[in-house]
Amino acid sequence: MSESMGVAFVTGASRGIGKAIAVHLAKAGYDIALAARTVHEGEAREHSSTVKRSDTTPLPGSLDSTAALVEAEGRQALPVFLDITDRTTLGSSVTTVLERWGRIDVLVNNARYIGPGHMDRLLETPVELLDKHLEGNVMAPIILTKLVLPGMIERKSGVIMTITSGAGRGDPPAAAGEGGWGLGYGMSKGAVHRLVGMVKLEHERDGILAYNLHPGFVTTERMVQDMGAFGFDADAGAPADVIGAVAAWLATAPEARELNGQWVEGQELCAELGLLPGWDAPSPVSVPAGDGAD
Repeated sequence: MSESMGVAFVTGASRGIGKAIAVHLAKAGYDIALAARTVHEGEAREHSSTVKRSDTTPLPGSLDSTAALVEAEGRQALPVFLDITDRTTLGSSVTTVLERWGRIDVLVNNARYIGPGHMDRLLETPVELLDKHLEGNVMAPIILTKLVLPGMIERKSGVIMTITSGAGRGDPPAAAGEGGWGLGYGMSKGAVHRLVGMVKLEHERDGILAYNLHPGFVTTERMVQDMGAFGFDADAGAPADVIGAVAAWLATAPEARELNGQWVEGQELCAELGLLPGWDAPSPVSVPAGDGAD
């Protein structure tokens, strides 16, 4: 095994964009701490996007299966349970990684709240579900960033990425359930955008780099299984490997420093730099980005 580039901590790494980022960072030489709720294949988790019904049918993917892919790249994998709506698991997962490997060099805040309220209209959405969106999509990335920053500052290097969404930049093209999304998703993604700029302003002098990475519309396992009923065509998305390749470039390329603190259009950058050979960039799709897995 070649010498490690360091340790990357990827949330929502059981499937989708998080899995792809973990694998591409492993290809780039990082050992990977894989964080999510779904540790073993076939676990039942609530993943309905609406209060109108429950759906606990298993989704494809798990930390076990992502770990196997990371290890196939010749890197070490460390699966850790993490629920972004439960703050105790944020601290325990980071502590586990630091006790085992002693450092976290790259933090990828990919996971997002999965559950009812995502595709519900305002009057149908209980206020407590808006709280869950804010807890998972805003407070969890902030807490994780605060946990890893001190070590990065001490080493004078580190990379923090937030997988963001165009839903936080503007109104949806239609109402929730008809090709749009609910208030909780849009407002929480809009709020977490501010984190990267603050990290850049306060810690660029400490050698810390931070990026908002916008995936655009990406085909994931959950997009295929769940989102057709809400007006989303999974076949129109880019492969998750596009964003995996961009994340690895941001973590390793010296020229990526020029984008510190910025919003990075993942699909455009991948196409411009040819980061995923064989992928032909499609025309942009005007739907919300990203599907952080759990």
